[in-house]
Amino acid sequence: MDNHLTLLGGKLQLYRRGNSRFWQCSASVGAKQWRATTKQENVNLATKVAQDWYLGLCGKEAAGTLVTEKTVQDAAEKFTREYEVITEGERSPKWVQGHQIRLRLHLLPFFGKMGLSEVTPGTVQDYRVHRIETATKAKAKPPARSTLHDEVVTLRLVLKAAIRHGWLTHLPDLSPPYKTQGKIVHRPWFSPEEYKQLYTASRDWARNPPQPQYRWNAEQMHDYILFMGNTGLRPDEVGNLQHRDVSIVTDHATGQTILEIEVRGKRGVGFCKSTPGAVRPYERLLNRPKPTRGKQKRSRSVKNPNQPLPVELPEPTDKVFPQGGQLKLFNRILAKAKLKADRDGKPRTAYSLRHTYICLRLMEGADIYQIAKNCRTSVEMIEKHYAAHIKNTLDAAAINVMRPKAAKAAEKIAKSLGNGNGKAKAGGKPKDAEKSPRRHAAGEAGLHGADADWAPGSLTAESNG
Repeated sequence: MDNHLTLLGGKLQLYRRGNSRFWQCSASVGAKQWRATTKQENVNLATKVAQDWYLGLCGKEAAGTLVTEKTVQDAAEKFTREYEVITEGERSPKWVQGHQIRLRLHLLPFFGKMGLSEVTPGTVQDYRVHRIETATKAKAKPPARSTLHDEVVTLRLVLKAAIRHGWLTHLPDLSPPYKTQGKIVHRPWFSPEEYKQLYTASRDWARNPPQPQYRWNAEQMHDYILFMGNTGLRPDEVGNLQHRDVSIVTDHATGQTILEIEVRGKRGVGFCKSTPGAVRPYERLLNRPKPTRGKQKRSRSVKNPNQPLPVELPEPTDKVFPQGGQLKLFNRILAKAKLKADRDGKPRTAYSLRHTYICLRLMEGADIYQIAKNCRTSVEMIEKHYAAHIKNTLDAAAINVMRPKAAKAAEKIAKSLGNGNGKAKAGGKPKDAEKSPRRHAAGEAGLHGADADWAPGSLTAESNG
């Protein structure tokens, strides 16, 4: 049998390659060569499929809907292949997998067959509406604003890949037309009183665990909470931390004993200097023997029990927290202290300890730029999510300033009031105003003692109890 046939007066070709059992078809429509597989082994069935395919192309050309350019599907395949290879080692596998999942589940079913030039601000807005309406019809929870944002980010990366390969001339505006200014919410954190309540609960748990064999885990968790609250590290950064990355040093500027930490995490390699309150928990971690539970067989003889394993202290290459954040135990302590949710109902996680560190350092008057450097983040991020919610960052002297005319009018009012009751004096200050602004701010923040007792890091340091 001939492996090449001509149909419809030479407008359609049907052929079969030597290494394939299926018939292929090709045709020239709209000044472009098209190819497709019939997925048929029988030549008669393949002929019918090929003719229907060709007539469908002609109908699309007549209606003006024939796509003669690369599609979003083509650009997505190119992006997925190159993104995974080029970013290997720089992006986490979960981040790369997230792009692939968003493309497969949501973006390609909607945009896949569109030509790249058909992706306009209008079609992207139609996609947002489609996602919300689909969830509403299915009586499911609509996608969150951040979810839609992540999906549009993936779409933008696909279109940028198309631009690099010359398939698209420019990137359309993909920004949402409404709600461009999202509501800024405070990330879940622990106030000074709540933070003390948390580490007190974890300390009680470490002293009296439910069972003796869980003491090591409970002690690790107590030191984990204090270590996180006094360093501001991210949970993944703490999970990667080894003992050789931590040094106990004396700071030349303050004379205090602190930790210098070489951090490896989301932002690559960075450095962190802790508050003095992190030293004692780390010393306990450094001198705590490795766990022996589960490393030897259970003793079946009362007369001849197993010999205890030798005590081994952590090595420099061992992880500071070999079992990570112990999510279940952390949640149990939060539940015991009734601190799982903040006042807005948002659940607290291990990341809340980082948020607590930043907020409490701001309350203690630390420089926002230095905090950003120490936490390996940006000043903009801290101002947006942290500083806007800390009242100590507001300067009343700058806020309550008055122009000369207004000040003169206020002075006249004060004099008139003073003449009326014979007690007040013009320009006089109330007794509360005689207090220093810093001491007044300390009282507002729930701190105790004079200014001399307000040492840096005192809010996150563990008090005796």
